[in-house]
Amino acid sequence: MRPSTIPQLPSSSRRARIQIDASPYQRSVDFSPLDELPPGSAALDLVSIADLLRNSFVYPPHSIYRDVKVAFSGFDPATDLHGHPVFRFPFRATHAASQPGAREATGAALTQTYHRLLCDAARQSLAGIRAPWLMQSGGKDSTSMAIALAEVRPDTTCLTYLGGTEENEVSSARFVARKLGLRHEILVCDPGRAYDRYLAMLPRMPLLTADFAALSYADLATEVRRFGGDGIVDALGSDHYFGGPLHCKDHVLRMLSRNVRLPSGLFRLPLIKNNFALCFALATLQMDRFERLLPGSRFSDAEVDELYGWNISARSRQRLDMFRAEIAAATSADDEHVIAFTLLEAPAMGKGMYAAKAMSLRVVYPYCNARLRDWILHQVPRDQLIGPGGVNKLLIRRHIAGRFGELPYVRTKGSFRFDLRGLARQRFDQVYAFAQQTRAILPGVPRWLETHRRLFDNKFFASKFYLLAVTLPWLATRSNLHPPDRRAATPRTTLTP
Repeated sequence: MRPSTIPQLPSSSRRARIQIDASPYQRSVDFSPLDELPPGSAALDLVSIADLLRNSFVYPPHSIYRDVKVAFSGFDPATDLHGHPVFRFPFRATHAASQPGAREATGAALTQTYHRLLCDAARQSLAGIRAPWLMQSGGKDSTSMAIALAEVRPDTTCLTYLGGTEENEVSSARFVARKLGLRHEILVCDPGRAYDRYLAMLPRMPLLTADFAALSYADLATEVRRFGGDGIVDALGSDHYFGGPLHCKDHVLRMLSRNVRLPSGLFRLPLIKNNFALCFALATLQMDRFERLLPGSRFSDAEVDELYGWNISARSRQRLDMFRAEIAAATSADDEHVIAFTLLEAPAMGKGMYAAKAMSLRVVYPYCNARLRDWILHQVPRDQLIGPGGVNKLLIRRHIAGRFGELPYVRTKGSFRFDLRGLARQRFDQVYAFAQQTRAILPGVPRWLETHRRLFDNKFFASKFYLLAVTLPWLATRSNLHPPDRRAATPRTTLTP
């Protein structure tokens, strides 16, 4: 593909440069500065749209809008994020040394302290919330959080989302809630209903992410509001400081990440197109080794360039350069994984912040508590957090075992997955219509949808359909959709593969 300058969507003569402090460690996020954006004509950031397609989120501190920057963890909201933003990894650990011969006593004392700090964090974060609902996946973090909430806010309702049969932790989540005396509800994923709810709230969403649980969250937030809840408790945030050990599969995928470009038609060959594992492995060959730490099947650089009709993927990948120094300073692959968790704060917590804002709810993250974080990072011995063989979150596991013993989630990870294939079956025509409306920005999308329509029973392709389903309606409602003016590129940067 021939190198090209970056086109820009038309922008208003009024340019409001806005910064949002989106740290989940604060009581709430103030999105009101976005009210300054010109209604319906704020300039979208074309590179950010490429970020969404390549990685499912916009690299912070950038946002979907060209003139809006967002400070998640690692960025100082007091500095100019429009000029030369600087990322500083904020979760570098200095774990206390273990005390030989006192492992069991130390473990018991640490578990008690952890419980007290988590209860304090939950109590503080829920101040002012009348009817809290816990997003209870059935996994370790939400189970530990439920234990704390049963003590400090027994009026909490637990809500579990069943997105598919692959990872069904409903029985574990229900058992935990009932044992703790908490009300428990289940919402079964209906892809069409969830998508309708997303489209309904989209005009009120302040910013955009295409996280693979974004539609789940839209479904859940609508349900919470419908039943009178005014706050959501999300058990995200502990991975940043508990650590994230990589396993054999992860190391193999990193070794396979070679930054090579493969022809897109290769994935449609008879022996490949219906094989998820083979498609995933071939896609990994095309990826940066750090970006392979990010979840999901996404569009390759070559595909993104084809969707745009010009070379933009290089600019999206350049955004990773901001984080290279901290990645290079990591002492292990596990530490790089934690840096990835920090970047993933933007989509993982952003999806909750944006959906909650649209539904006039508060969303809180009790694990994002400075006292709890600093105690884990600086006072807890590492061998009390990560055990032999990369068993993670030992402290949380012990906290749960004190009440329940071993639960199924210890062997099978729970999550709020979404029925990707069902979405493609139920909403193809609707998404195709959005693709036609947004051809001025992404002229190659209708053809991609036509070419891959019969392949969406493979999650590899259904995941990409999902990214389009989330992104395209935002573009259709937020831009003027005139053909991009390549002569007005600012800056006039030539792209190279």
